[in-house]
Amino acid sequence: MKPFTRLDARAAPLPLANIDTDQIIPKQFLKTVDREGLARGLFYDLRFDEQGREKSGFVLNDPAYRGAQILIAGDNFGCGSSREHAPWALQDFGISCVISTSFADIFRGNCLNNGLLTVELKPEEIQALMEEAKGGNHLFTVDLETQTVTAPSGAKFTFEIDKDRKHKLLEGLDAIGETLQHAGAIDVFESKAALSRPWLERA
Repeated sequence: MKPFTRLDARAAPLPLANIDTDQIIPKQFLKTVDREGLARGLFYDLRFDEQGREKSGFVLNDPAYRGAQILIAGDNFGCGSSREHAPWALQDFGISCVISTSFADIFRGNCLNNGLLTVELKPEEIQALMEEAKGGNHLFTVDLETQTVTAPSGAKFTFEIDKDRKHKLLEGLDAIGETLQHAGAIDVFESKAALSRPWLERA
């Protein structure tokens, strides 16, 4: 997993509340376990019309926000069913950080387990960031080490994050990577187990 330390990027404002995981990545795109290619399905019903043409009114179709790596969203982002494809699709599209007033717990966990940072700020702070994001081509800074979001105007907002989650993101540790940090102890345990319970080795 790629470490998340500091992100300097454009932000796209999506002032819609209760965006659920089916809106983030509709069910027809869940047939694969491959993370690549899911960007095509991200916000599919919001991005495209019935003929598959881009809708001009959707923010991520606006040329001013092409390449945005930060999404500033409305309240309760990621609600609905649990699907790990949701953060996968966001990341495949290029989104590395989502900022909102609140997130569904399972969605937030899936994001953090895949290296996508979720930042919770106060409603008035979210509104201020959305205003500054209008028009695109403005750089925002998300610094995980200092737990701050800095707007183009210089306004700075702090956010909270669990210290263990923060450590994993900074070090780029997913569940497997975290386990492999204890590879030596695991090898010792397995060697002792093989001696004390040899019949298990024959299985």
